[in-house]
Amino acid sequence: MGRGKVEMRRIENKISRQVTFAKRRNGLLKKAYELSLLCDAEVALIIFSGRGRLFEFSSSSCMYKTLERYHTCNYNSLEATPTTENEINYQEYLKLKTRVEYLQSSQRNILGEELGPLSMKELDQIENQIDVSLKNIRSRKNKVLLDELFDLKTKEQELQDQNKDLRKKVDTTNVGENALHMSWQDGGKSSSSGHAVEPYPELLRQPEQDSSMQIGYHPAYMDQLNNEDMASQRLNLGSSTGWI
Repeated sequence: MGRGKVEMRRIENKISRQVTFAKRRNGLLKKAYELSLLCDAEVALIIFSGRGRLFEFSSSSCMYKTLERYHTCNYNSLEATPTTENEINYQEYLKLKTRVEYLQSSQRNILGEELGPLSMKELDQIENQIDVSLKNIRSRKNKVLLDELFDLKTKEQELQDQNKDLRKKVDTTNVGENALHMSWQDGGKSSSSGHAVEPYPELLRQPEQDSSMQIGYHPAYMDQLNNEDMASQRLNLGSSTGWI
C-alpha cells in the first residue's frame, strides 16, 4: 500500500511539525551533500527553524566563500544598471550580515553545537582550531601563574627582611632592659648588706677642711679680743685704785 498524498499546508500540531521539520531537514541536507559529491557542484544550504535556529551546509571549506562568490556574481549582473547610494549601502549591509552570520555559525560549531551537517574535513578543522586555542590559553595561564609566584616570593623576602629588622630591635631592647634590671638588683643587694652604693659619690663627698671656709671667728682674732679685754680690765683696776 503506497503512501498517501500529503496536503501542502502548515502543520498545526506542534510535535508533528517539529518531527516533520527534523526529517525533511535531514533529507534536504543529505540531498545537498549528494548533489555536491556526485556532480562536483558547489552547494550552499541555509535553513532557519521556526525558533530561529540556523542549519547550514556548504560543500566548500567555508560557507563565507560561497556567499562571497554568490554576491560577486549577483553584483556583476547588476553593474549594467546605475547604482544609487542606497543600493551601495545595502550591498555593504549584506556583506556585513553574511560575515556576522558566518562568525556566529563558527562560534556555535566551536561550542559543539549544530555539528550534524559538517563534513569530516570541517570537523577536523574545528578540532585543530580548538587545540590551538587550548595551547594558547594554557600558555597564558602558566605565564600568569609564574608571574604571581614571582610576586609572592618577592613579598615573602621583603617580609623576612622586615622580620629580621624587628628581631634585631627587640634583641637590642631586651639587652638594655636586662642591664638596667641587673644594675637595680646589684644596688638592692648592696643596701641589704649595709653597704649602700652611692650613685654619685662625688656629689655626696664632704669637702676637706679649709681654714678659709671655717665657720666662726679666726683663732688669732679671738686671742686679740681676749688681750684687749684683759687690758681694759687692768685700766679699770688702776683708775679705781688711784681714786681711793
